Amino acid sequence: MAAKFVAILSLAVAASAIPVVPLAKVAYEEAPAHYEFQYSVADHHTGDIKQQQEARSGDAVHGSYSLLQPDGVQRIVEYTADKEHGFNAIVRYEGHPTEAPHKVALAPVAKLSYAAPVAKLAYAAPVAKVAYAAPVAKVAYAAAPAHVSFSSPVISYHH
Repeated sequence: MAAKFVAILSLAVAASAIPVVPLAKVAYEEAPAHYEFQYSVADHHTGDIKQQQEARSGDAVHGSYSLLQPDGVQRIVEYTADKEHGFNAIVRYEGHPTEAPHKVALAPVAKLSYAAPVAKLAYAAPVAKVAYAAPVAKVAYAAAPAHVSFSSPVISYHH
């Protein structure tokens, strides 16, 4: 047994003496950041009308976005950002405020109720040095109501 231990120990010492040589060094070329993106949404049913475009070249960013506000006025924001000048935005408004259009009514959300579980714990202390009564646990749980209702002018659901 001692011979096996000495043999394993000598192999471990020999292995630790071998220098670790990296196989290859990974080099990443740093290049200035560059991207462009744009999107637009035109949902006339909900009145959600907006668009954005942005471009970046190195540390300079420029772009714009616009949206139709609830009062019917279009907000247009043009912005730039760079190391020298920081963030700058020009905001302008087009159109005149009008009465807000009627929003699409969403169906009411079903109300659920939940009663938290109630725990009762009883413990009998040990009597004498040899006798011991294990703890007794009583747990009471009130389940959620079994009836859920949901209704709207178009559909009705009961469970």
